[in-house]
Amino acid sequence: MKLKHLLLSVLFAFAALTSSVQASSQEGASAAVVAEEAEKAYEPKSVTQLLQSFFETTGLNAMVNPQEGVVNGQGEELSLFAQSWGKVIMFTIIFLLFYLAIAKGFEPLLLLPIAFGGLLANIPVANMTGPHGMLGIIYDMGIANEFFPLLIFMGVGAMTDFGPLLSNPKTALLGGAAQFGIFGSLVGAAALSQYTGMVDFTLKQSAAISIIGGADGPTSIFIASALAPELLGAIAVAAYSYMALVPVIQPPIMKALTTVEERRIVMKSTRKVHRLEKLIFPLIVIMMIALILPDAAPLMGAFAFGNFAKESGVVDRLSNEMQNSLINIVTIFLGFGVGSTLAADKFLVAETMGIMIIGLVAFAAGTAAGVIMAKIMNKFSKEPINPLIGAAGVSAVPMAARVASKVGSDARPGNILLMHAMGPNVAGVIGSAVAAGVLLSIFK
Repeated sequence: MKLKHLLLSVLFAFAALTSSVQASSQEGASAAVVAEEAEKAYEPKSVTQLLQSFFETTGLNAMVNPQEGVVNGQGEELSLFAQSWGKVIMFTIIFLLFYLAIAKGFEPLLLLPIAFGGLLANIPVANMTGPHGMLGIIYDMGIANEFFPLLIFMGVGAMTDFGPLLSNPKTALLGGAAQFGIFGSLVGAAALSQYTGMVDFTLKQSAAISIIGGADGPTSIFIASALAPELLGAIAVAAYSYMALVPVIQPPIMKALTTVEERRIVMKSTRKVHRLEKLIFPLIVIMMIALILPDAAPLMGAFAFGNFAKESGVVDRLSNEMQNSLINIVTIFLGFGVGSTLAADKFLVAETMGIMIIGLVAFAAGTAAGVIMAKIMNKFSKEPINPLIGAAGVSAVPMAARVASKVGSDARPGNILLMHAMGPNVAGVIGSAVAAGVLLSIFK
């Protein structure tokens, strides 16, 4: 029996050894075939030919000698113009954005990363906007799903003080009036598309563009991602450009709609707001959103949480992180994600000019509506209201409030309107988020 077992073991070992040798022989033969084919495929090249091969892989060659059938990161075929002169034009626009951000200080925290993202997006051959490219990954993880704007709103909420609004609640009407620019531009964009043929925007695209009138960058990106992602780059650049141009755009409108006497009005100091009021207010806002406009819950939920954490006084570490590290990191990613949409084939279209014009009109209309509402309130209010604070009803916090205060102090030196203007300014943030919720609910 033992001899039988021994013979079987030797037989199995021999079979296994034979199989291993055969497999090794086959692998060796395969490797030899591959090496032979590689040797046959390789052709010695001169130095000139090597340099020529290298040049064919460069971005310069891709721009000088555009080819049919070249696709972008999303697999869409690029026109010859987008591959060549389109890149040159976009590089020019991007360097102009760098100049405005660095030399002029126009919203540098976001304009600079947006421009740099646009620079990377327009590099030929690299396809950085593709699903596996750096910009494509950033876009998918925070722009396409609208996550980054929510984190920005959380940080903004943590930096916001509702005291000026709570001390003078009627200034909330000014924040509401300034949203006229949003809905007015929505109607205007739709009318232009339908009756003039100058632009060809769908109703969803018109709604996404209209948010520019609120001068609220994160909300503009949030809405564009949901309703018109193909226009995201132009909408984001327009929104942040007009936010940066608040000191240039608003003063002429404010002065044209007010008299010198109105600009010289001194407003009385407001009452001190109790801490409990500040703590309860974000909860009331969320409950109202839950009952009336749930579609605004993502934006207002993030905003209210940031503010609630700040006012609670028991999570200073979390509040500080939202105000500093979190919002700074997300701003970088948000800028790169938006910049990824500034490729020549997406940005250099006729609709971009229409977006810039409609956005400017919307922003001007929102400013004018706020000033006019403040003038009306001043007529019927027991306490004097300086109409200039109505211009702060747009969402550009705190720049619009500072501009209103500056114009007021120019008319009457020493007249400080900043805290009074902050009331409609923070109300404008809520108003733009509510307007976004209304637009989202319409297109459900």
